[in-house]
Amino acid sequence: MALEDGVDDYTQDGTVDLKGNPVRRSKRGGWTACSFVVVYEVFERMAYYGISSNLVVYLTNKLHEGTVKSSNNVTNWVGTIWLTPVLGAYIADAHLGRYWTFVIASVIYLSGMLLLTLSVSLPALKPPSCTQSNAGDCKKASTLQLAVFFGALYTLAVGTGGTKPNISTIGADQFDDFHPKEKAHKLSFFNWWMFSIFFGTLFANTALVYIQDNVGWTLGYGLPTIGLLISVLIFLAGTPFYRHRVPAGNTFTRMARVIVAALRKWRVPLPSDPKELYELDLEEYDKKGKFRIDSTPSFRFLNKASIKTGSTDPWTLCSVTEVEETKQMLRMIPILISTFVPSTMIAQINTLFVKQGTTLDRAIGSFKVPPASLTAFVTLSMLISVVLYDRFFVAIMRRWTKNPRGITLLQRMEIGLLFHIVIMLVASFTERYRLKMAREHGLVQNGGQLPLTIFILLPQFVLMGMADAFLEVAKIEFFYDQAPEGMKSLGTSYATTSLGVGNFISSFLLSTVSQITSRDGHQGWILNNLNASHLDYYYAFFAILNFLNFIFFLVVIKFYVYKAEVSNSIEVLTEELKVMRLRTSNPEETRP
Repeated sequence: MALEDGVDDYTQDGTVDLKGNPVRRSKRGGWTACSFVVVYEVFERMAYYGISSNLVVYLTNKLHEGTVKSSNNVTNWVGTIWLTPVLGAYIADAHLGRYWTFVIASVIYLSGMLLLTLSVSLPALKPPSCTQSNAGDCKKASTLQLAVFFGALYTLAVGTGGTKPNISTIGADQFDDFHPKEKAHKLSFFNWWMFSIFFGTLFANTALVYIQDNVGWTLGYGLPTIGLLISVLIFLAGTPFYRHRVPAGNTFTRMARVIVAALRKWRVPLPSDPKELYELDLEEYDKKGKFRIDSTPSFRFLNKASIKTGSTDPWTLCSVTEVEETKQMLRMIPILISTFVPSTMIAQINTLFVKQGTTLDRAIGSFKVPPASLTAFVTLSMLISVVLYDRFFVAIMRRWTKNPRGITLLQRMEIGLLFHIVIMLVASFTERYRLKMAREHGLVQNGGQLPLTIFILLPQFVLMGMADAFLEVAKIEFFYDQAPEGMKSLGTSYATTSLGVGNFISSFLLSTVSQITSRDGHQGWILNNLNASHLDYYYAFFAILNFLNFIFFLVVIKFYVYKAEVSNSIEVLTEELKVMRLRTSNPEETRP
């Protein structure tokens, strides 16, 4: 007990309190600190999805935009939402640290939400109501009205740029990688992190969407704003329990130095012994709570940055650790690229999938199902799949693979990519059936509502949730786990960048396909009247795109080398699991 209360109780991963003092694991961090972070995420996701889930309906019904324009405005905004975390991660890692970057960004986030609530509430900030079935026949929003509305949306986007990449890393930082028990807890953290996200999303996609469609947009946007305020207060309440990492410096500059130094010495031969390369003493890293990384043979050219030539200029000479950190961030880029296409598929949930729902029978007795509430089934499917995965799938696979995670993160992503191929095939066949019903009932030209239940769309929403349980959870954990210790926020921003780029690709493909297919007098695949469109062709095109991307992913992972562990805790955990299995299989031997 003396050791536990003394030296051994201090964290070994370099975490400190806000004043920079070393912290004890018994006083800070662990699940106590994470509980505030997880509860924050429930409320914040309720706020975000309370806006994004039904945004395409607001743009169509209230701002009177067409199918392509409203869908692209949603995906462009969501794309920005997911790309700004790159800037937030840079500020956190290089200057302010994760905690203060998060707090400042939360104020900006709240400001955007308040302005957005005002824009949907004040009559002067929105166009008059319109009952025309074709949005093109209604009065458009004025320049001022659009400026206020989209100005609020993009202010909100800037705020999320500082919160998204840092809140998950703050949570993961509460577990010490050098402590086997805490390392084991971190293996489950990202699963439960996603669980909290989709729990908040479930409320947004059911209660808030219903309020927006049936009560009013003022209350429908006001409640998410209040939810965000509550979430920030909850996070601040946990401040005395958090562990913090000291900003590791400008990550982009460190990476640029390595590349420039290697280019400057491209003619200098590499020494046969890696120990001859420049590296700081281990004590220097220990003092700063950082990790030293040994030289690896991959990306050998970059090793030239560590060749000693007499100059100590940081743009000419870099340590082996700096080189290896750069290598690791570059090594993940092909994996990042392979996630762009499935992220494009996710963008369809709140755009075309919801637009399809508006053409179908939404009645359940006297109750009408809001089209955007179908996204709740993505959430439910995700929640159930994550629990089943964490509690049963991992336990079963451990026996076969001897891997503490059950299967590797890349294998988990691989399964998710297969799901996306199936999703688009199902969506294509479902849409083909919907169009057939439109023709049979003479509803092609007038774009009327089909006598077909909205729940025929359910399979594509449920499958999307199952895909997220594999791909999205693994993607976040992979980029965090594989990023160097001093670049964790930047690593996490890779996951958000994937979603951002995917949304912009969605906008590009929707506009391009719409234009190409409507050339030379052809009707086109995507029209304001979905009953006269051919979304079935569009979804089939997506299925082919997903298949080609899956092949690309298989090629990429064949050459990927996992980052070496900086501590032996994962091996310790593996041994503990072996002991547990032996005790289970030989209960007689464990009896006294």
